[in-house]
Amino acid sequence: LMKAEGLKFDVAHPTLLKRAIRTLNLALDVMDQAWIPVQKSWRLNERHYGALQGLDKAETTAKYGEAQVKIWRRSYDIPPPPMADSDPGHPKNDRRYAAFDAATLPATESLKTTLDRVLPYWHDAIAPQLKSGKTVLVAAHGNSLRALYKYLNQVPDQEIVELNIPTGIPLRFELDAQFKVKS
Repeated sequence: LMKAEGLKFDVAHPTLLKRAIRTLNLALDVMDQAWIPVQKSWRLNERHYGALQGLDKAETTAKYGEAQVKIWRRSYDIPPPPMADSDPGHPKNDRRYAAFDAATLPATESLKTTLDRVLPYWHDAIAPQLKSGKTVLVAAHGNSLRALYKYLNQVPDQEIVELNIPTGIPLRFELDAQFKVKS
């Protein structure tokens, strides 16, 4: 779709998770733009589901109940129980994150805290590139993109819980000089 639209990117921002990196690489290859600069950031990673990380929906529902799981998965500001620091899956124990301040790495997140994690990267990396006239591609995940969508479109907290970002379908945003969504 991006190739059919004739989109030309100047820089790309994927997460540190392999599915976003692979998706970006495939898209850039199809568009013959694999040469553009790529800036990976953990701040664009998928939401961290804490102690639920790695459990499938059936296991989680059996353990905690359907109502509680729905609250954790769909509420704006209620995170699941945190992952123990000693858990091998905790970002503090993953060498991808060794260079980062361990205090900034999440043990659990709600959509609200995911937004709190994404916004510094938006303000420090992406927005300045847009301001300089670059066309930017972000390859991320449903919840980190939903958080960014909320911010850009000023979606109220109670409405964002119903928004789903489609997998593998590009979303194109045109922003004005103040980063307000034009289309």
